[in-house]
Amino acid sequence: MAGVTDRPFRELCLRYGAGMAVSEMMLANPKTWNTSKSLQRRVHEGESGVRSVQIAGSDPKLMAEAAQFNVDNGAQIIDINMGCPAKKVNKKLAGSALLKHPEIVQQILKAVVDAVDVPVTLKTRTGWDTEHKNCVEIAKMAEDCGIQALALHGRTRTCMYKGEAEYESIKAVKQAISIPVIANGDIDSPEKAKHVLEFTGADALMIGRPAQGRPWIFQEIQHYLENGTTMPEPPMQEVKDIMLGHVHELHLFYGEFLGPRIARKHVGWYLKEHEQAREFRRIFNAIEVAEEQLEALEEYFNSYP
Repeated sequence: MAGVTDRPFRELCLRYGAGMAVSEMMLANPKTWNTSKSLQRRVHEGESGVRSVQIAGSDPKLMAEAAQFNVDNGAQIIDINMGCPAKKVNKKLAGSALLKHPEIVQQILKAVVDAVDVPVTLKTRTGWDTEHKNCVEIAKMAEDCGIQALALHGRTRTCMYKGEAEYESIKAVKQAISIPVIANGDIDSPEKAKHVLEFTGADALMIGRPAQGRPWIFQEIQHYLENGTTMPEPPMQEVKDIMLGHVHELHLFYGEFLGPRIARKHVGWYLKEHEQAREFRRIFNAIEVAEEQLEALEEYFNSYP
């Protein structure tokens, strides 16, 4: 989730129960490696947990070089992105566009696995469209090429994020291969998490959008799976502390100019369930000074009914 799973957000998710957090997508094109955006995405020194870095591209040689480059810069796992449905990625034959070209998929998988001595994983979708689902074929290919784990989103590329994710395909893939399978798509509650694990037989779950503004969802799921009971909603004081801490870390990580701008979308996610926050979000999105953002959030929560 480029633009979301930056270091401050990854650290927050790990603190609240995520077993692993994957970096934002890094492009294989070496011309992009030293841009200011890529330089920030490559900050791994002192990072918690296992450092998994996701790469995207369509050229097997460049993908192999990108894998080597990121391992040299601290990656402990290389994750190959063949699931992104974004047009700007797909038009370069990267992300889920590769699902239309299994021969290129195979070349990329082999090249990347051979290039590094760390585990290589794959994130993909069920196929290009509902008429051409080839996830079982791709999964078998991945296992044969030495991929160590496969994360599968229960939608095709043309589905984007519309409708509901389906889990029959994930179940079929799990039954077809022996490497770990990670189920992904619409896992937005502890109850849904348990259902998906039981239905698919998957070894783990990957959560993306449902964690936006709710990083404690990992803790809630883990508690439910272990105890069979739901945790109470975090008290408002804890939500306040999480949000203010997150915004502060974004300011520190991105700086006084970019930090407040990036904080806006995260605050919007945190407050999306607050009906009375609509006017506040409009005001907050106009604030450009970091300290003023924190003061506005303090005032909002102090006046919260």
